[in-house]
Amino acid sequence: MSTRYPFTAVVGMDDLRLALLLNAVSPAVGGVLVRGEKGTAKSTAVRALADLLPVVPVVAGCRFSCDPVSPDPGCPDGPHADAPGAERAARMVELPVGASEDRLVGSLDIEKALSEGVKAFEPGLLAAAHRGILYVDEVNLLSDHLIDHLLDAAAMGASHVEREGVSVRHAARFLLVGTMNPEEGELRPQLLDRFGLTVEVAASRVPEQRVEVVRRRLAFEDDPAVFAARWADEETALRDRIVAARTLLPKVVLGDAALLQIAATCAAFEVDGMRADIVMARAATALAAWAGRTEVTSEDVRQAALLALPHRRRRNPFDAPGLDEDKLDETLEQFKGEEPQPDPDEDPEPDGPGDGGPGDGGPEGGGPGGGIPPQGEGPAPETEGVPEETPAEAPAPAPQAQGPGAGERAAVQAAEPFRTKMLSVPGLGQGAAGRRSRARTEHGRTTGATRPRGALTKLHLAATVQAAAPHQRARGRTGPGLVVRRDDLRQATREGREGNLVLFAVDASGSMAARQRMSAVKGAVLSLLLDAYQRRDKVGLITFRGRTADLALPPTSSVDAAAARLEQLPTGGRTPLSAGLLKAHDVLRIERLRDPSRRPLLVVVTDGRATGGGADPVALAARAARLHAAEGTASVVVDCETGPVRLGLAGSLARELGGTAVTLDELRADSIAGLVRDVQAEQTTRRAA
Repeated sequence: MSTRYPFTAVVGMDDLRLALLLNAVSPAVGGVLVRGEKGTAKSTAVRALADLLPVVPVVAGCRFSCDPVSPDPGCPDGPHADAPGAERAARMVELPVGASEDRLVGSLDIEKALSEGVKAFEPGLLAAAHRGILYVDEVNLLSDHLIDHLLDAAAMGASHVEREGVSVRHAARFLLVGTMNPEEGELRPQLLDRFGLTVEVAASRVPEQRVEVVRRRLAFEDDPAVFAARWADEETALRDRIVAARTLLPKVVLGDAALLQIAATCAAFEVDGMRADIVMARAATALAAWAGRTEVTSEDVRQAALLALPHRRRRNPFDAPGLDEDKLDETLEQFKGEEPQPDPDEDPEPDGPGDGGPGDGGPEGGGPGGGIPPQGEGPAPETEGVPEETPAEAPAPAPQAQGPGAGERAAVQAAEPFRTKMLSVPGLGQGAAGRRSRARTEHGRTTGATRPRGALTKLHLAATVQAAAPHQRARGRTGPGLVVRRDDLRQATREGREGNLVLFAVDASGSMAARQRMSAVKGAVLSLLLDAYQRRDKVGLITFRGRTADLALPPTSSVDAAAARLEQLPTGGRTPLSAGLLKAHDVLRIERLRDPSRRPLLVVVTDGRATGGGADPVALAARAARLHAAEGTASVVVDCETGPVRLGLAGSLARELGGTAVTLDELRADSIAGLVRDVQAEQTTRRAA
């Protein structure tokens, strides 16, 4: 077994370490979501937590980690009456982003179930994580069907496997910890709310801290065992403090004054539902226990709010999580009751790891909600006066085309977004699960059956029985059971929806520069981006003006990053339409090599004019459009031309692309009911010709 990096050797990241420790003290807090830029040791800190958790008493030989004191009466390995007990270390189970459904929930031997009536069940990762930690790295990239299973298990504390009339249930209560880079996309709101706490992490901008990070990491890589031994005493002390806090936790009193502050805070920040109130109450109680106190204070409530509310403040996919601390302080002060007075005989700072040492105290280095583990020997790096960091997910300004006569105008604000109806790619794909175009998927309505390639995942019962029935006499069937061989099994083929690559090519030239017009254009693109977020698409953004086209945002799952680039988009200059289309062709060619199964949808936002890019810009644009048509790329042209006299150039471009054109007004949900049919009809006509 490889040696993990010690938790107490992690430099900085006070909020992250505190959030993890609170969950170690009280798993009922509900887990932690860690958001931050790449390379900030998010995974290192999470994996190190497992070594600090107390041992778990289990029923000997039970694959589902039943507690010998109160075993699960429905355990598939039960009953466990008078079963001997044992102890094992707490587990941290990692769920890979690309895991199959069977790997997560477990799998049944369908052949035995049909022929012998035996529930032969192989437990999955949910069973392994019971009474431990389930860790998902890059949780925002997890497939929808796996997220659905996680939501069900987190809500019910159990996992149910239903396959062709065979049902298995087992307990699955775990501490859910996820890490993610917001640049790669956000989480579905349903899963986001399941995480009790959230923290933002970023690499330190203090040179002394960065030096210490590198020094410790190099020492660990040189000899992990020796490095871990150097921190063994600190790890033991912190583990003992977790046990002590767990013991104290039932004695902590959450008074009416603290409860009122919790309720008032959640109401003031308009969070949805009641889960935030409950999580805050549990987190504040755990903070008091961690600090060695038996009553919850206002500072505990404040710290709990900072950890439990930021991710519940999002009102739409493009809102950055966060909390107005001034408003929080005002609310707490307004509803402040009589504070509990510390016992004069009680040590206000309980003995624990790192007392008086560097890094001790709360998230800011002190306070009653603190008790952060030590940061090593020697003075802590000075951080006072360091300017506040820029949020990790804040995107850089979009590239801007340069050239003579650019005539650049400042960016305008997007108009209010609106609901659009679905644009889809014609035909039947087989890309990543999503909600846009028709595709062969693991989930959806059953459309047929086929012989399985590899392990059977979805049995087509009628086709299997039909394949086995003619051979029953030859196989010597005598009883009521059906004699089934592996060759008889049939895999169900299903049709659902896939996510696509939606590539936007936006005209930012002078002809689009009228402020009201560009505001409407940005509002339309923003509306389509919201639709892409809801349908689980990847998006990319190309802008063209002046002499060139720029890839403002490479294809990504981070739709909010595309919205940020769009907001900063200036306008002015000529209209190099051919350059925009050729850039789109290059991007799609590369993406087909990277992910051949994800089908693209090209959305060109323009008035159709071509005034730059060569001696005959209109002909060049038509030739570039025909490149997309030759490769069968589904496309939609959003016609931005306005005024009483219209040239219809966007419609001509759409015909060259083999797609369809739609005006800004027709993009609204109540106006484009026939748009998808038009796209499909155009594609069918072009292919027939």
